[in-house]
Amino acid sequence: GADTGVRDARGRTPLLAAVHGRQTGAARALIDAGADVNAKDAINDSAYLYAGASGQLEILRMTLAHGADLRSTNRYGGTALIPAAERGHVETVRTLIDAGIDVDHVNRLGWTALLEAIILGDGGARHQDIVRLLINAGADVDLADGDGVTPLQHARQRRQAAIERLLVAAGAR
Repeated sequence: GADTGVRDARGRTPLLAAVHGRQTGAARALIDAGADVNAKDAINDSAYLYAGASGQLEILRMTLAHGADLRSTNRYGGTALIPAAERGHVETVRTLIDAGIDVDHVNRLGWTALLEAIILGDGGARHQDIVRLLINAGADVDLADGDGVTPLQHARQRRQAAIERLLVAAGAR
């Protein structure tokens, strides 16, 4: 068999290169051959983290089935859930929640998935769905950012009325 642990100049394994190239078939073959779904490159990405952040649901599910570490963090100290929430990847967020990821993990910016969905999201339908999923999964709706600004305050500042209503209905202050 091929060596699935070899690295390129950026520290990427063949599996991570396949995920970056959105090559689902190649990723499946490498995972089936025993590639490490948690191996990180020079910027702290792994196949699992990148699949989650980029919304590659099929590859994400493969990594979860082959030992993805839900506590693994990217270069920002965030789990896969945080960039998935920010980027509006609804099914990825649902899959990670169903896998048991910590919905209240705080990254180095002082942000949770809920905060990133509001601060960096557009307030539209996908981000509303993500906020709803996070609330239903038990996310702390009052967990403020590093400056003490709550999700509700961020939603109001950004005039995200639908998200504001979801937060208020969930008891946010």
